[in-house]
Amino acid sequence: METPSLIAPTQSQLTDITGLRLSGIFPTGKEPSIRTLRDWTKLRRIPHHRLGHFVYYDPVEVSIYIRTKLKVPARG
Repeated sequence: METPSLIAPTQSQLTDITGLRLSGIFPTGKEPSIRTLRDWTKLRRIPHHRLGHFVYYDPVEVSIYIRTKLKVPARG
């Protein structure tokens, strides 16, 4: 008889740039464009994972990073 493990492994769900845009971490109707997300990736403003020439994102990781570190100064 197997004993159930108390700690469930956490697996992140990696997605591409379109999936990140539509993942629900951005307000509806105010999602950044694909071009903006590519610029943020190139400038290393959002976390990403590179596998060869493919780029993948973890929506949870990006959401946490945007909420805590990516700040846009107010216009004054």
